[in-house]
Order: sequence, then structure tokens, then C-alpha cells
Amino acid sequence: MSLPARLPPRPGSAPRNRRLLLGGSALLVVALLLTFTVALHRIDVPPRSLASYIERRVEQHYGLLGRSGLWLAHFLTALDRGKRETPIPLAIRIGAQIEAPPLPAIAAMNPVVVASVAEVRRAIEHAQAGDVITLQPGTYRFSGSSIFVTRPGTAGANIVVRAIRPRTVFVEMDNLEGFVIVAPFWRFENLTIRGVCRDHSQCDHAFHVVGGATNFFARNNTLIDFNAHIKVNGQDRHFPDDGWIEGNTMTNTAARQTDNPVTPFDLVAASRWTVRGNLISDFVKAKGNRISYGAFAKGGGTDNRFERNVVLCEHLLRDTPGWRIGLSLGGGGSGEGSKFCRDGICSIEQGGSAIESNLIAFCSDDGIYVNRGADSRILDNTLIDTGGIVVRFVESGADVEGNLVDGAIRSRDGAALHAEDNLTSSVSALYFGYHSQRQLFRDALALDLAWSMPPPRQRSGETRSSELCRATRPSQPVYGAFEDVARCWR
Repeated sequence: MSLPARLPPRPGSAPRNRRLLLGGSALLVVALLLTFTVALHRIDVPPRSLASYIERRVEQHYGLLGRSGLWLAHFLTALDRGKRETPIPLAIRIGAQIEAPPLPAIAAMNPVVVASVAEVRRAIEHAQAGDVITLQPGTYRFSGSSIFVTRPGTAGANIVVRAIRPRTVFVEMDNLEGFVIVAPFWRFENLTIRGVCRDHSQCDHAFHVVGGATNFFARNNTLIDFNAHIKVNGQDRHFPDDGWIEGNTMTNTAARQTDNPVTPFDLVAASRWTVRGNLISDFVKAKGNRISYGAFAKGGGTDNRFERNVVLCEHLLRDTPGWRIGLSLGGGGSGEGSKFCRDGICSIEQGGSAIESNLIAFCSDDGIYVNRGADSRILDNTLIDTGGIVVRFVESGADVEGNLVDGAIRSRDGAALHAEDNLTSSVSALYFGYHSQRQLFRDALALDLAWSMPPPRQRSGETRSSELCRATRPSQPVYGAFEDVARCWR
């Protein structure tokens, strides 16, 4: 007797099997997602940071492994950063202004009026304490040797180089370093200085403040197209301490095609500098290691302050590979025993320095990075579209309070992190493209930072720092850099 080749299924069994299979698959997906979420919560690494790690690991690999790694890195980055709209003009009263309040006591000093490149060089070469060197409106192009500033001013009689009104004097620099300041008590204000070198490696600095150039002051200048717009470092065991950088704009119109360091404000080994109320933007390094910073202080200095600045790593310049970091105490490090360190050892890169009330946005890497920074204070900053705040290495210790962070706050490699009363994102939510802190604003990625709801206020009820828009903070301030961004508008 022959048997049928296949027994017919029992009525209703096939749909039931499919339902069981689908149900099991759904449970497996849910279990994997839960496991993935728990793992992400435990490692506490934002997507863009994981993407950076993957990209570095596969950049020397080709074929399927390299392509797959790059695809995953780009996918994670897109999840974290979101869809960015077309940039809009920045409507915040930060950086160089068309009209700036006059500095006191200038009228009582010795006026020196210049109207040519030769006259500028001669006036600076022979300057005396109390000189006010005023450039007449026009364009001044310098090439060849730098402008060496060697004559000292005094505390009561600074030497001033200025335009009477901003955006009337345009200085073009076609040399490696523009003004090289090696003497104390010099002040520059209201100038527009642009690097015009065809080779970006040949336009490093607008200002290089060196050695004994203490009490340097730069105010209301617009500095464009340099690698490190303002560079500060010691020389022969002398250090240019007690500087002041206020109300300047430092930016670039194109990615810097150079292997040289790209950091608009680059301070090494000096102490007691205040960097306040500046606009720092578009510092993109396209060659070499492709790592750039908006500003840092490193090299063993102490008591440096970054406060009330707006740092936009990528405002008009976008979609260039590389890693942009906002503000840093320690930067990429000087290296122990480096000749550039203040004490020649550099066991710590910074001591007792602060980052307070800054707006930092659009950074492909961390918004704030502390690298071997002892007794650091990170207070009341607003970070949008960055990797967050990172404190790294056992030499670092940081009080991190009152910050509004679209991202994470984390420690690495044994750093001592005291984080209290901050508003941060859930890292696991970032992997699903959800950014809770961005929802607080009308359109965070377009930099429309009007509150979309009543702003959350800190629990402590303690005012610790100044406010970005120079308003008075109430007894119980909101998280972040500002109470009402409308007070910053032009």
C-alpha cells in the first residue's frame, strides 16, 4: 500500500505556526533592544563618540570591513546630530560689534595717527608708553616679516593700536604671524584682520603673544582666516600672564587646509587670562589629524577663565570629516616633561581654571573637554549638538554644576568628577534619535533658542556665575548659560 507523498496540514495549524514565529521574532527583537539599551546606559558613551571610535579603528581598512564601519559611524552620527537646517545669521550680541563702548582714558594719552603700512610699522617700532596709534580708515596689507611689538607700555599708560570705529580699518596679513607681541601692556581694538595666504599653513596667527608680553588686551576685533587667530605661549622661562580677550570675533571662511594646529584661541603655559564675550566659529581642520578646538588653555598654567562666549564649531562650514571640540582645559595635552610647560613637567595641564556661562554648539566631538585639569569649574554652560562634557585622567578634578547639556556628562580614565544639578540627555535615548534637551527650545538646531516651555530651574537656588547675556541671574537660575536669549539679540 502506497502512502501519500505529504500529509495535508491539520486545519488552522499553518496560521498558528506563523503567529508563533512572528511572536517569537517580536520578543527576540524586544529582548535585543532592551539588552542594547541597558548596555548603552552602562557604557554611557554618546553615539557620536562611539562613531568616532569606530571611524578611527577602520580608517586604515578597506573592503567590506572598512565600508561597513564607515556606514555604521555615519549612521550613529546622524542619529546623534539630527537634521540640521540651513544656517541662519547669528542674532546674538556676542563678538565684535559695529559700535563698541569707548575705552576709558584714551583721550588723555598721546595720539599717533597713521595712514600707511610704513607708518604703522614705524609707529609700533618707536612706540612709547601712552601712545594711541590710530589707523585711518582703509586697507593695509602686510607681507614678508611680522610686525614685532617690542616697546613696553605700563599699567597706567598702555600702548594702544586701534581703529576709531569698527569695520573701517581692514588689515590683510600675508605672513606666518601678523603681530608678534613680546612686550607688556599693549592693547588692540576695533580692527578687522584677515589672513590672505594662499597656503593656509603660512597664515598661522593674527596675534602671537610671547614671553614677557604680560597684560595683553584685545577687544572688539574681527579675526578671519587663521589657524590659531590668537596664540599665547612662554619663551625663555618668561610667560605672558594676565591677558584679556573680550568681545572679539574669530572665524574662518573655509576649512583650513593645513597640518598645523587649528585653534582660534591657543594658550600654552600662561596664567590668569580672561576670555570673555567672544564669538568663535568654523574652526575646521581638513588635513593632518583633523582635530581642532575652539579654544584651550594647557601647558601648566593656572586660573584661566572662559566665560560668556559663543562657540559654534560648525556654523557655516559643515560636512567636513574630522573632530571639532568646543572649549578645553588641557586641550590635546603638552606631554609630560615638555619644554612648552610652565614647570617643565606638566603633571597637570591646568589648575584652578573655569569654563562658565558659555553657549557651545554644533561640535562633531565633545563640547567641553577637561584633560588633566585639576580643580576645574564647569558651571552653567549650554551645550547643543555636541558630545557633552568629558573629564579625563586621574590628574583631573572638576565641579560640574548647573549645565544644560544636549548630551552626556562623564568621566574617563580615573578622573574625579563631581557633577551635581545638571540637566542632561539620556544616552540610551540618543541612540534612538531622541534629544530631550533640544525640545526645550523653539528650534535648537537653527539656533533659535527661545524657550518653547517654561524653562527648568536649578534646585540649588544659588547663583554661581555671570550670565551670557549680561543679565542679572535670579536667586534660582535656569540651567545653562542664559535666562532669556532675547536679551542677547541685536
